[in-house]
Amino acid sequence: MGRAVGRLAGNRVAAEGRRGRGATANPDGRFEATRREVLDDGWHPDEVATRRTEVTVERARTIITRNDSPDISFDRSINPYRGCEHGCIYCFARPNHGYAGLSPGLDFETKLFAKPDAAALLERELSAPGYWPRTIALGTATDPYQPIEREHRLTRAVLEVLARFRHPVGIVTKSNLILRDRDLLAEMAAQGLVKVAISVTTLDPELARRMEPRAPHPRKRLEAIEGLAAMGVPVMAIVAPIIPSLNDHEIEAILERVRAAGAREANYVLLRLPHELDDLVGDWLSEHYPGRRAHIFSLLSGARGGKAYDAAFGTRMIGEGPYADLIRRRFALSKRRLGFSEEPLRQTTELFCPPPRVGEQLALF
Repeated sequence: MGRAVGRLAGNRVAAEGRRGRGATANPDGRFEATRREVLDDGWHPDEVATRRTEVTVERARTIITRNDSPDISFDRSINPYRGCEHGCIYCFARPNHGYAGLSPGLDFETKLFAKPDAAALLERELSAPGYWPRTIALGTATDPYQPIEREHRLTRAVLEVLARFRHPVGIVTKSNLILRDRDLLAEMAAQGLVKVAISVTTLDPELARRMEPRAPHPRKRLEAIEGLAAMGVPVMAIVAPIIPSLNDHEIEAILERVRAAGAREANYVLLRLPHELDDLVGDWLSEHYPGRRAHIFSLLSGARGGKAYDAAFGTRMIGEGPYADLIRRRFALSKRRLGFSEEPLRQTTELFCPPPRVGEQLALF
């Protein structure tokens, strides 16, 4: 079961101070030695500070992150940003903000980090002797097309490097801002170098506004799928996360809409609640859907071995038990009925070719 509802009481932020944000509270990260609580001392009851987005430059030393997880399809990824302004309450990456000494709550969606050297670092790493290409996943922790990308254009710069090196990439986003880069994506798709996964969590605008307040409207995501498919860019739709008793009734409807828009593949993830996310989601449910909170955690517990979350490889994405089996069967039947591909489309690595560096053009002479 989820932890006690009152656990975050001292860290809740007044609604006026978090307008347009997802989290209801701003608890300290799990690595902090001290714990703080918000206290109304009665002196300034009408003064509520609205949280604005702050972006800090992060000077990273490397940009490609490696993993050896046996239940995901990639072994390397790039995240040009840390934190995400979309504010999705369910985001499994929220606890990562603790490594920066920040909260997984409102800090995660208001105190962001941008890596301006991302493209230069990527070029250096791809040019290293002995580098062996495999598909790079772009945007696995935070959305590469979140709102600050309009100004910083780091994702665009990373794609430009990948296109020049003819390196395969898989992009995960829930933003129609990706259509801005249609020129690069169309060129890479023609060479079999790119696949895009668009996340569609719900078709209900009101639920989407509460659950993912600064992410594009569900209609815009369907338009993004349609636009990409029209350019020949292969698209996979991700129904993620599936939340028991909140959006699980929409599975078939979402799959029908994304298939009609041009998605070739589809996948899903059952809600994951690592670390502080258990409390954060529980508090959010207590505010927005108090009558469903206990039932949601009960179903999750049944699919997670009696716990709110189980990080075991193989089941952490989809759960197990009767409820998880029901979701799996519904998803599989709908995919088969709608004609989704059963086999994932792979990107080619055979075209990879680091361009010559400045001064190397005469190397043959």
